[in-house]
Amino acid sequence: MSKQVAVALIGLGNVGRNFLRILEMKAARLRTEYGVVFQVVCIADSSGVAVKLDGFDPATTRQFKAAGGRVAQLPGYCPGKTPAEVLADLTYDLLLEASPVNLQNGEPGLSAVRSALQRGIPAVLANKGPLVLAIQELRELAHKTGAGLGYSATVCGALPVINIGQRDLVAAEISLLRGIFNSTSNFILAEMATGRSFAEALAEAQRRGIAETDPTLDIEGLDTANKLVIIANSFLGIQVALADVQIEGITAVTTAELQRELAQGNTIKLLATAQLGPAGYKLNVAPAVIARSEFLGQCDGWEMGIEIHSDLYGKMYYKLWEREPLPTAAAMLRDAVNILTTAR
Repeated sequence: MSKQVAVALIGLGNVGRNFLRILEMKAARLRTEYGVVFQVVCIADSSGVAVKLDGFDPATTRQFKAAGGRVAQLPGYCPGKTPAEVLADLTYDLLLEASPVNLQNGEPGLSAVRSALQRGIPAVLANKGPLVLAIQELRELAHKTGAGLGYSATVCGALPVINIGQRDLVAAEISLLRGIFNSTSNFILAEMATGRSFAEALAEAQRRGIAETDPTLDIEGLDTANKLVIIANSFLGIQVALADVQIEGITAVTTAELQRELAQGNTIKLLATAQLGPAGYKLNVAPAVIARSEFLGQCDGWEMGIEIHSDLYGKMYYKLWEREPLPTAAAMLRDAVNILTTAR
């Protein structure tokens, strides 16, 4: 027996479109192996929200967006409505939130997630903004209404950092957690190590589509810090905000410094660190010199990685090579399926 799941998909950028691509590729397997049939009844992009109760076709919708189409051009468009306003009255089973990160007020994602959780509807996020600004509120709301809340896609894409921390480190005290959480910065540093200047490496990242036109979140360390805040609130047992993290980006790192460290068997990486001391955890994001032979020292280019030291489980090391948004979209699918199948 399969269950039809009415989905609201907020955000049709790279991750949202790749989620639709997964539905094209894996619909049969999701139905036969997991008993889930996803029907996308609501979609939203920066132009607005549209509703189609019998479902938007994933392939047609993805191709429409890839060709430059906008939701406001579609039948079912809801003029002047925000995602949260539409979701307040919509009959649906699952919210997928993949709109752009907004660290000013979290919108439109934060209101959409609140709307879903208040009604007991599960929410799965790839968008870090609502979590950085209101993770404790959202977790408490999900607990109160019994709604599932998944967000493993927000930290290192498909690498299941959040799932490992919440599920697999039962009763552990984590003394050290550090990682490379931003592949754009890691790519730039790798390019600089070959002799390119920072400006040349950034331009190459932008040419390849790795870095945004405005790469501030990546190169200034904010994206990495966002992920550290989500980790800390999720399984380090503390409540922190972005202001609690010391942040330094990679803009001051020079090619000469990198090549000097390489000659000595070292490298420079943008590291997120949570170090437990007598006064609690110290959270830091900054370029750090580490031995090239270390696990994170070998985390290059497109890779992201994390190491976790704990009293019960020893030292754990995880790495991911992720060049495209498909694995991040798959992480949303993973969370959605886990929530839906656990709820049965």
